[in-house]
Amino acid sequence: MAPAGSSPMSIETAVIHTGVPKVLGSAVMPIFQSATYGYSGDGNEDLVAYTRPADSPNHHALARAIAAIEGTEGALVTASGMAAISSTLLALLRPGDHLLIQTATYGGTSELVHQELSSLGIEHTTVDPADPGSWEKALRTNTKVFYVESISNPLIGVADMEAVAAFSQQHGLTHVVDNTFATPVLLKPARLGFIVIHSATKFLNGHSDIIAGAVAGPANFIAKVREKIVVYGGVLDPHACFLLQRGLTTLALRVRQQISSALALANFLEEHPQVEKVNYPGLESSPFHGLAKRLFKGSGGGVLSFEVKGGPSAAQALLKALKLPLIAPSLGGVESLITMPSFTSHEALGVEGRKAAGISESLIRLSVGIEGTEDLIADFAQALGATANGNANNGALTSLKVS
Repeated sequence: MAPAGSSPMSIETAVIHTGVPKVLGSAVMPIFQSATYGYSGDGNEDLVAYTRPADSPNHHALARAIAAIEGTEGALVTASGMAAISSTLLALLRPGDHLLIQTATYGGTSELVHQELSSLGIEHTTVDPADPGSWEKALRTNTKVFYVESISNPLIGVADMEAVAAFSQQHGLTHVVDNTFATPVLLKPARLGFIVIHSATKFLNGHSDIIAGAVAGPANFIAKVREKIVVYGGVLDPHACFLLQRGLTTLALRVRQQISSALALANFLEEHPQVEKVNYPGLESSPFHGLAKRLFKGSGGGVLSFEVKGGPSAAQALLKALKLPLIAPSLGGVESLITMPSFTSHEALGVEGRKAAGISESLIRLSVGIEGTEDLIADFAQALGATANGNANNGALTSLKVS
C-alpha cells in the first residue's frame, strides 16, 4: 500500500514494493519451502500454519502484491487459471442457479460451464458481451452470475465492461471477469465492482515456466474461494509463488513492449494480400476499437488472431515457415507463441462447437513476445512470402494436442 496520505502507487512501483517482507535484510522474498509450520507460543500461530490453504509467507506476500495492482481488498493465488475460475464459480453458484456467460470463452472455461457445472445442475446462457440490448431476455429469476473475459480468447473481442457492471448491479448479479489478456496494465476491473480472475501462467508471470492462477476481490469473498481451494486442493506451491512474484516485477515493462509490437504486427498483417482477416481491437477497423478506446485508452493488448487465405492447410504452412514464434499453446511469455485454437485451446469444442462460437478451423492466434518489432515483422513477411510462393512445408501439424 502507499504511505498514508499519499497517492496510490503506480503499477511499476506496487509490484516491487508491496507486501514483501525484508527477511534478514533480503532484497527479494525468500522461498519458504515448508509444508507445515510449528507453533511458537507467541500468539501468532494463526498467521501461518499449513501450506495447503495457500497459507505460507510466499502466498501471503504474493497475494498482497496482486491485490495492490488490481486495486482490491484481497487476493489469492491458485495452482492454475482453471483452479481460479472453477473455485470462484463454485463459491458463487449452487445447484439450481443460473449464470450468464459470454460466447467464445477460453476452451477450458467453456468445458467447465457446459459439462462440469451443468452436471451439477447449474444452468447457463451464452450472451454477446458487447451487445447489452440482448442481455435482458437471457436473464432468469435464478440468475446469480455474469461472467465475461475483458479481451476474449481467441477472437480478441472486447466486453462492454461498464455495461456489464451496470446490468449486474441493476439485477443483483455478481460480475466476474477473466482479465488475463488485458492485465491490470490496461484495465483494473475491480473499479467497476468485478471479481477478477487471471491465468497467472500468462502475462502476470510472463516467462512460460509455471502454471498458476489468481483471484482478486473483496476480502470476504476471497475467504470463500479459499475454502474451495482447501477442499479441492488447487494450491500453488511456494517455489512457484516465488517465480510468479519475480515475474510480476517486470509486468508493466513487458506488456507495454508486447502491445507496441502487437499493434505494428496487426497493421502489417491487415495490409498483407495473403491475410484474410485480423482480430485486434487496437486497429481502427476493428468493431471493438471504440470499446478499446474507452477501456484501454485505445490499446488492443499483446495478443491478436488472424486468418490467411487458403484455409487450414495454408495456416499450418505459415506456422511452419515462421522462424521466431514458437508453435505452442499458452500466451503472455517473453517469447512469441503462435498456435491454431482448433488444435489447442478450443479443440474440445469440436468442429460444430467452434463454428457456433465463430472460431474458424484456420484461425491463428499470436501472442506477441518482447522480441524486436522489426524482427517479428520481417519474419512474418518472409513466412507469408514462402506460403504464397508454395515454398513452405505443407505437412499437417500433429503435435499441438495440449490446451
